[in-house]
Amino acid sequence: MKQVTNFTLILIISILLAGIYGIIHDQITFTISPEYYTLLKFQQFNIKNLPLHTRIKVGIVGFLATWWVGLFLGFVYAFISLFRDSKKILKVTIISILINLCITFIFGILGYLFAVLFLSPENTNWYIPPGTKDIHNFINVGSIHNFGYIGGIAGLVLGIIYLIRKVNLVFE
Repeated sequence: MKQVTNFTLILIISILLAGIYGIIHDQITFTISPEYYTLLKFQQFNIKNLPLHTRIKVGIVGFLATWWVGLFLGFVYAFISLFRDSKKILKVTIISILINLCITFIFGILGYLFAVLFLSPENTNWYIPPGTKDIHNFINVGSIHNFGYIGGIAGLVLGIIYLIRKVNLVFE
């Protein structure tokens, strides 16, 4: 029974932490390129015409873009938890998720640096919405987002390694 409770809690915590990360992340990247949201993301998430403050809409996009990643990551962590010592698993898994988020954040920074150093409108074959005035920062934010997803996978690998090393197998 404890394993089922832990499984469920890990899923919920992972979804919530990923969603909160997405909200904060998108508030930061909105500051870099408001057009990335007003000309692209609001349309993608069908919230352009909602009568809400722009920053609230950015938060909605951030949550909707990341909660499902938290579900995926949480499922992986929760599945592993079924085979680990159920007394310690919840605390160690939360730390693993936080490691995952930190790695994702670092990859986002790397994505920004990569964009600033190597990407330009001339060498990027991305969709840029008509009317975009600050194309460079639009591309910068796109790169941050792309690197963030890569960071999520890299963070998952490191989080799993941490989790497995910190908690004994149930069978031991």
